[in-house]
Amino acid sequence: MAEVQAIKDNDTIRLIGHLLSIRYHPQMADVWHIGLNLALRISDLLSIRFSDITDDRLLIRERKTGKLANIQINNKALERINKIRKKHPNHIYLFQSYRCQQVKQKAAQPLSRRAVSMAFQQVGKELNIALGTHSMRKTRGYFLYQATKDIGRVMKMLRHSSEGATLRYIGITQDDVDNDFMSLEI
Repeated sequence: MAEVQAIKDNDTIRLIGHLLSIRYHPQMADVWHIGLNLALRISDLLSIRFSDITDDRLLIRERKTGKLANIQINNKALERINKIRKKHPNHIYLFQSYRCQQVKQKAAQPLSRRAVSMAFQQVGKELNIALGTHSMRKTRGYFLYQATKDIGRVMKMLRHSSEGATLRYIGITQDDVDNDFMSLEI
C-alpha cells in the first residue's frame, strides 16, 4: 500500500470533497470534511456515535492508543454533524451504513473502513495524488503546522509522542525546512 500524503492546498481539498459527493455519495464527502476537522484515525472517525457528541464537544477513546480524545468541534464540522443528525434522527452512528437499514434484524453499523478507503483511493487516482483515509489527519496536522510552526501543538492535536514522527507524518520535508531558512532573514 502506497503511503498517502497531506493535501497541501485548499482547492484540492474542496475538489476531493466534490468528487466524493458526486462519484460516490454525499456521505463520503461528509466523512472527508468532518475527518479533516477532527483529525481522528479512520477507525475512530467511523465509530463516532451521536451519543459521543455533547453540544460542541466530542469525547471518544482512541482504539489504537487507548487515549481519550476530547475534541472541541469547530463550526464547520458542527454544521455538517447537525445536518446529518437532523436528516437521520434515528441513526446511532454519525456515519451509519445505509445497508443495515435494508436488513431489519441487523444492528446498526457505521460505514466500513474499506468502503471509505476505496472511495478515497479512486478519487486519488482520478486526481493523480496518493489519497487515503490518513490524508484527512495528515492534512489537518500540516495546516496547523503551517499556521503556527509549533510542532508541539501538532503533536498534541494528533496525540503523538515524537516530533520527528509528527514531522514525517504531516509531510514536512527537508525542502520545507530549507525554504523556512531562506524566507526568514533576520
